[in-house]
Amino acid sequence: MVNNALYEYMNAMLRQTPLSMRRYIYKDINWDARMLGIVGPRGVGKSTMILQHIAENHTNAKMLYVSADNVYFSSHSFVELADEFVKENGEHLFIDEVHKYKDWSRELKQIYDVHPKLKITFTGSSILDIHKGEADLSRRVLMYHMQGLSFREYLHLFHNIYSNAFSLDEILTHKVFIPEVEHPLPLFRDYLKRGYYPFALEVGFEYRMQQVISQTTESDIAQFADMKASTARKLKQMLSVISSLAPYKPNADNLAKELSVSKNNVPDYLVFLEMAGMIGQLRDDTGGMRGLGKVEKVYIDNPSLMTVLANGTPDLGNLRETFFYNQMRVRNELISSRVSDFCIDKYTFEIGGKKKGKKQIEDVPNGIIVRDDIETGHDNFIPLWIFGMNY
Repeated sequence: MVNNALYEYMNAMLRQTPLSMRRYIYKDINWDARMLGIVGPRGVGKSTMILQHIAENHTNAKMLYVSADNVYFSSHSFVELADEFVKENGEHLFIDEVHKYKDWSRELKQIYDVHPKLKITFTGSSILDIHKGEADLSRRVLMYHMQGLSFREYLHLFHNIYSNAFSLDEILTHKVFIPEVEHPLPLFRDYLKRGYYPFALEVGFEYRMQQVISQTTESDIAQFADMKASTARKLKQMLSVISSLAPYKPNADNLAKELSVSKNNVPDYLVFLEMAGMIGQLRDDTGGMRGLGKVEKVYIDNPSLMTVLANGTPDLGNLRETFFYNQMRVRNELISSRVSDFCIDKYTFEIGGKKKGKKQIEDVPNGIIVRDDIETGHDNFIPLWIFGMNY
């Protein structure tokens, strides 16, 4: 028999779950898949999203939500829970923060093979550990990668201003219109500071952000790579260095010297930080469809993280590029430009302030000037904030 305390815990969590907003990825998820995983950086709202799904559907199907760090699992296994749940005609088991349970992937594989009628959904913040576990679950699990809030979602969650997402073509042809927002720039400035993470609505945002950074570098990555504590602290230092330089042109020698580490380890550290949602690496077009081109620039993952790492005063030019990179990578194949900042399909984008001109890309077909500090655009001049409406 399933421990009743687990149902009580689920019901308590459901009572706290807001239902007013759905994340961009919610409608894309195949909730009927036999096994699906939702992964993404810490704090972007994965738990809330699956609880919303349960709240909407648990009257039609028998569902159970558990967290992998629940004290129940100190003396019970995932397999035991699944066996008991199936005996009670359970239909859909949700396991949050699955990476906090040792050997999670092997047990989920066993559950999948033994209970063909049971649906399993899990979330994980340690993308590195999830990536390692995918090998055990190959051909069984449908994986979704979730990012933080877009500017569009921030407007909805923080200010109750709803808008549909706009395609890139709609953005470039000046079709973005939000009647409730007469002057978007003050809202945009607030978004850059804190709007990427839903928990910014709660008190202690900067403290929570420092926790996210420390847990990601000193726990998630360190455990995955079996690092010493001193090495894990180097990752945190690396983040600070990159935040002051980003967009940073990778130079293993210089970064190794700055951090007093071997240059042979620098590429691995960058990959760890990227997979954990701390940085992004912009590649060129040499990788083709596999997206494995040469890394041209390294960015802090998002503007809110960049602002915290820069103690509230990030370089404005770097912040603009970081925002564009962060928002456009979700729905588009974004690569570096050989003559400007970014390329998406046939378009070349140059990012700058409100006086940014065409000089750098005047001879480039389909060149777009992305200007900060302007409310509306014309011709091939597009406001920076509007690119936050893409997802």
